[in-house]
Amino acid sequence: MRAVVQKTLKSSVTSDGVLAGQAGSGLTVLLGVSVKDTDDDVRYLADKIVHLRIFEDDQGKLNHSLLDEGGEMLVISQFTLYGDARHGRRPSYIEAARPEQAEALYNQFVDAVRAFGVPVATGRFRTHMVVSLENDGPVTILLDSQKTF
Repeated sequence: MRAVVQKTLKSSVTSDGVLAGQAGSGLTVLLGVSVKDTDDDVRYLADKIVHLRIFEDDQGKLNHSLLDEGGEMLVISQFTLYGDARHGRRPSYIEAARPEQAEALYNQFVDAVRAFGVPVATGRFRTHMVVSLENDGPVTILLDSQKTF
């Protein structure tokens, strides 16, 4: 799984012109699912994101997590995070999971984050969405559950 995690003051998503979800201060997460992803990737990424220390403490250091802050999360499915544009000009999405697998793991991710007590809003899977957000900091972190260093 890949995630673009953005610390936001507020965020919202509309689908087909209708407000689908919105979150207050917290995180906006663009989430991509690959053909290789499993339940382990869901658990790893949900735990990593809710505990990621990217919120300021009393001294202005990035030392608090979403859980420490009591923040909210907006999660948007984003298969294009697996777009491979190394060859040619049109990205290949061969590494992105098929919609059925992706939606199931996306929903598991949302449930895993909610299990930590985090209020989670979502978009609508397999629709055209317009995402609006106020990036705070800005702080943007890229995570990949399959990446080893």
